[in-house]
Amino acid sequence: MKITRPTLIIDEVKARKNIAFMADKAKKYNLLFRPHFKTHQSATVARWFREMGVNHIAVSSLAMAHYFYQHGWDDIHIAFPYNLLEHQKLNELATHIKLTVSIESQQALTHLKSHMKTPIHYMIKTDVGYGRTGIDASNWESILSLADQRNSICQFSGLMAHAGHTYDAHGTDEIEKAHKTSLQKLELLVNRFIDPPFVSYGDTPSCSVSENFNLISEFRCGNFVYYDLTQVAVGSCTVDQIAVAMACPIVAEHYDRNEVVIYGGAVHFSKDFVMSPHKHFGQIVTFNQNGWAVLEGVYLNKISQEHGIIHLPKNVDKNQFSLGHIIGILPVHSCLTSDLMMGQETLSGHPIDKMMRI
Repeated sequence: MKITRPTLIIDEVKARKNIAFMADKAKKYNLLFRPHFKTHQSATVARWFREMGVNHIAVSSLAMAHYFYQHGWDDIHIAFPYNLLEHQKLNELATHIKLTVSIESQQALTHLKSHMKTPIHYMIKTDVGYGRTGIDASNWESILSLADQRNSICQFSGLMAHAGHTYDAHGTDEIEKAHKTSLQKLELLVNRFIDPPFVSYGDTPSCSVSENFNLISEFRCGNFVYYDLTQVAVGSCTVDQIAVAMACPIVAEHYDRNEVVIYGGAVHFSKDFVMSPHKHFGQIVTFNQNGWAVLEGVYLNKISQEHGIIHLPKNVDKNQFSLGHIIGILPVHSCLTSDLMMGQETLSGHPIDKMMRI
């Protein structure tokens, strides 16, 4: 590896397998597959999706929508609440592609209708239990009212939901329980419509493990392309399915306290952590000809801005942790790590084209 500073390494084989898994599952249940691209934010990785037959995508910002438009994508859903202040740029982009925005209030829809000059689609953000944003699914009067306000410019395209509370699960049974209650809330809402609306649904845990997608029209998950240690802890995947690892140089040795320091900290990983088996910020791996291998019991224990501290168990071969050595770390949250890292490449050294951070 010709690496001199923190670099995010993508295992293309694993990523493609993850994409194929979710694409096949959507096809199995006759669902439209609209993957969320906020995890990878990459034109390179987007091409892997395109090769699997994907033509519809979701993003988390207008800037991201514009980036993927520039790389040939023409059916994009901005799966983030409509930002009133960006209506001019939204109008401009909508002249080129089929663009969908997310509405979660009367004020937002009123503004959209009065400021859009170009046809645009809107979906109503519905809260099915996560509590982050959206109209509570039980508030069917407000949701039906918004759905009935379509016109020749602003066209209602359905409901959208994100069961983000599945990320609090500990195992597949808890994922299924959260998923089931989310679907029950959606069912009560959908039954209020004369004509059943299109329903876009997306959280990686549910989409990864469940086999019940009644009422759902579209998969809109995203993290699955890389997965991460959070998904392992939740029960969405195995460690072997994680398709990204951060490569970091070792810059200091402190064997008197069984620690080494890496060039890699919060500005590279974020400060997300997991508590399995104890609090840590990443799982240590060693790179080999086939990718990487997990070093059991070795974790990224502490991080500051650029520093990362790895505690070495007594039985670990310290020769793997000498100055200048490149060590790998599986991230806790691959979406944030990928967002933070401009330096990305595949295991074979091919650069990954990524959206510039704003």
